[in-house]
Amino acid sequence: WPLVWVFVQFAPGWRTGLAPALWVTITATLAIFVVLAATVGDGWRLGTVLLPYLVILGLAATIWQNRSEQLLAPSASAAWIQLHIASSLLTYAILTVAAVAGLAAFLRERSLKTKQPSNLTERLPSLAVAERLELSLLAVCAVVMAFGLLSGMAVQYFATGTLLEFDHKTLFSLITFAVISLLLVVRYRRGLRGRRAARLVLLAYLLLTLAYPG
Repeated sequence: WPLVWVFVQFAPGWRTGLAPALWVTITATLAIFVVLAATVGDGWRLGTVLLPYLVILGLAATIWQNRSEQLLAPSASAAWIQLHIASSLLTYAILTVAAVAGLAAFLRERSLKTKQPSNLTERLPSLAVAERLELSLLAVCAVVMAFGLLSGMAVQYFATGTLLEFDHKTLFSLITFAVISLLLVVRYRRGLRGRRAARLVLLAYLLLTLAYPG
């Protein structure tokens, strides 16, 4: 249904605004989740947390539907804009699933330490699977986000003649990339995992949320 709705909304052209951004985010995130569910054992168990969250995003998109929207006008940098939109959207979708995997690892580790499993934690992937998904998704996210930042610089150059304009979107995006890169380096060198790693993943997701739909 979100995929069909996106096709209907975007048939005239790319729409800007919070509601369209949320709908394409939901669609892209579901696509990432379907791939994981089909290829990773117990990957489908992330849906325990992910799907209710996407329902909340869908409700928010419905509330903000048709508010402050406009069609994206063609320009000389249209190809770079399309690349930037695609990479930014994919980055946010991947980081959304990575954040859910991090949250699952956080909840699993806490239940193991307290020896008090709940119905929720028993429905989540195992700690090992959640941490593996978290790390893999973060690595892919870092690569895709690098393309997003470079394409954003190209768009900015075509528009203003400068490579960077330090508005809130650029600032939070750069900080997010730094947090993800730092987490990956520390994870590979020192084996950072569990709740401490999950907190950094959730922090990165919060920062990118402030940059992307914000």
